[in-house]
Amino acid sequence: MSPKLSKLELQIMETLWTRGACSVREIQEAFPEKNRLGFTTVQTMVYRLQAKNALRCTKRIGKANIFEAIISRKRAQGRLIDDLLSLFGSKPVMAHMVRTGQLTLEDVKEAEEELRKLGRKDKSK
Repeated sequence: MSPKLSKLELQIMETLWTRGACSVREIQEAFPEKNRLGFTTVQTMVYRLQAKNALRCTKRIGKANIFEAIISRKRAQGRLIDDLLSLFGSKPVMAHMVRTGQLTLEDVKEAEEELRKLGRKDKSK
């Protein structure tokens, strides 16, 4: 199972998913200047993510360690969605998405097709 990640940890992971392998300094500089965190804060978060097996140090250039994501964006998103659904269930989440326009009829049709595919797979077992 994927590790549970905080909002800040997800922001750091987003930098690695978008830019690829980065040093702590490069990750820190990816934050908007207005809200930029201190170097040691980012460094602490990177080492926490390493302890959670979300990223790893791949090499060292001079004094800088270079880190890359181990878990994929899709896997991290899946964990967040699973956590949300375990708290509220699917019906309230879907109702909210419909009310806010985040779930369209086209999305429902795609989901319906996925459910049909899953049903066919189950019957073939």
